Amino acid sequence: MTSSVHELAVTRDGSTLHMMLKRPAKSNALSATLVEALIATLSTAESDGTTLVTFKGEGANFCSGFDLGDLEQQTDGDLLLKLVRIELLLQRIAHAPFVTLALAQGKVLGAGCDIFCACSERIAEPDAVFRMPGWRFGIALGTRRLVGRIGTDAARSVLASSRMLKADEALRMGLATATARQEDWPSLLQSIGEKVTMLEPVSQSMLLNLTATDTRAADLAALVESASRPGLKSRIEQYRRAERAARANAGIESKAM
Repeated sequence: MTSSVHELAVTRDGSTLHMMLKRPAKSNALSATLVEALIATLSTAESDGTTLVTFKGEGANFCSGFDLGDLEQQTDGDLLLKLVRIELLLQRIAHAPFVTLALAQGKVLGAGCDIFCACSERIAEPDAVFRMPGWRFGIALGTRRLVGRIGTDAARSVLASSRMLKADEALRMGLATATARQEDWPSLLQSIGEKVTMLEPVSQSMLLNLTATDTRAADLAALVESASRPGLKSRIEQYRRAERAARANAGIESKAM
């Protein structure tokens, strides 16, 4: 069975549900409508016998974070609502009663990296790069989940510097569970699917629940506290200006070399 929403393609293969982000021209950045489509699909999957959900991004990149293309028209309140909905999406992934698998290539940035981090299985193409810059504009999104994957010290270092991680470093840290080229993804998917069926669905769901620390209320509260500080939009605008300046400087230095 296959169904398609403008920005999301959903394909079912038995008890496995495949979700493809379909905004390649925007590096699959998360629009408000895409976030809602993902939440709705996951909500349905919780009660329809799904045992495995996969996430992919169409084109060269997995996901470049939440879409800031209309930032000029947004208020602080608009941005807060968008971030809350993204956090609720991440919570559905992290506490799903089925196995979740991210298959990532290219850019895995911001909220896209949070989606990757929230999944129970996380496979990165060797060329993938990861970055979580949210603290550059004061946003507490996905922080505890990252700590759970890579540890306190590493998470503090990665988040404070907002530096780019290559796939091999992400694997060593525990952010990724494996690296593999895209042509090898089908065989890995088959292996994971076989592992999932070793347990009956009720047992699989209980195992996932008991091995996931539930900090959902605290995570949402921290996000709202961080994002509701006055000046959210101006902090994001300042971050974007700094990023553009850094890219411009890097280009000048490259030409000079």
